[in-house]
Amino acid sequence: MSEKNPQNFANHARFDPLFHFIIVPIFLITWIMTVVTLVRRPALLAAWGVVFMTAAILGLLKARVYALKVQDRVIRLEERLRLTALLPPSAQAGIATLTEAQLIALRFASDAEVPALAERCIHEKLARKDVKQAIQSWRPDYWRV
Repeated sequence: MSEKNPQNFANHARFDPLFHFIIVPIFLITWIMTVVTLVRRPALLAAWGVVFMTAAILGLLKARVYALKVQDRVIRLEERLRLTALLPPSAQAGIATLTEAQLIALRFASDAEVPALAERCIHEKLARKDVKQAIQSWRPDYWRV
C-alpha cells in the first residue's frame, strides 16, 4: 500500500483519488456541458443549469475547505500539546507565537528535532515550506486527506 512508503518533503502531499480524480472532474465536465448547452440553445432552463452547476461546484469546494479547516484545527491542537510535552518550560511561552502554518508544518518533525525546529520557527519566523524543508527526520502523516 502506498501509505506505507516513507514520507518526505518531496512526496508528502496527498490526493484523495475519489475526490480529485472522479468527483471533481465529473462536476467540471457537467458544468462545461451546461455552459455549452446554454450557448448552443439559449433558454431559461439551460441558464438555470449553469447557475445550478456553479452552485454545486462551489458547494463541493466549500465542503472540502471545511473538512481541511477542521483537520488544521485538530493538527494545531495536537502540535500545541506535543510541544508542551517536548519543549522545556522556559520555551513553552513561545508556543503561542507559532502561526497555524508553522504548527501544521511542525507535525512532520520527529520528537527529537521538533524542539530545535520550533525554536527556529519562533525566532526566525520560518514559512511553512521552510519548516518542512528543514526537517531531517520526517514523521509521516498518513491521515491527512
